[in-house]
Amino acid sequence: MLAVSFTAANAQTSDFYSFVITDIDGNDFPLSKLKGKKVMVVNTASKCGFTPQYEGLQALYEKYKDKNFVVIGFPANNFMGQEPGTNQEIKEFCTTRFNVTFPMMAKISVKGKDMHPLYQWLTQKSMNGVMDSDVKWNFQKYLIDENSNLVDMIPTKEKPNSEKVIKWIEGN
Repeated sequence: MLAVSFTAANAQTSDFYSFVITDIDGNDFPLSKLKGKKVMVVNTASKCGFTPQYEGLQALYEKYKDKNFVVIGFPANNFMGQEPGTNQEIKEFCTTRFNVTFPMMAKISVKGKDMHPLYQWLTQKSMNGVMDSDVKWNFQKYLIDENSNLVDMIPTKEKPNSEKVIKWIEGN
């Protein structure tokens, strides 16, 4: 059993902090600047039945942003064309409709042949050392701890402020 764990740990090709992504305004956003924070990574869409989760994500961010927690939104158009807009249109929608102030990134793909490298890391145990998962729908959430480790995947239907998430953020 120890050998298997050792092999899985060595199979990691990078960590969360090693990625430099592009924010919604086209600027580089090195995830290393989030060192020491708990991070919720969520794929978002503006025309989805779960789009109202933006409200819960923003409330969670507001409540815990000064306690080393951040939400990062990744717009994606992988599910029934529910995020057709440009980065600028998405930004305008998020800020005017939901007053989003948490970091939003440029639109990416979260599954398929053009899956963004960060989402490859999030979904492949051979890269993250923790678990395999598939992104099944918009507003699926990944939890990253203060040390760049993937902790858990929260399914779409589970609200951002679920008891499980709050306990994790608060360290209970």
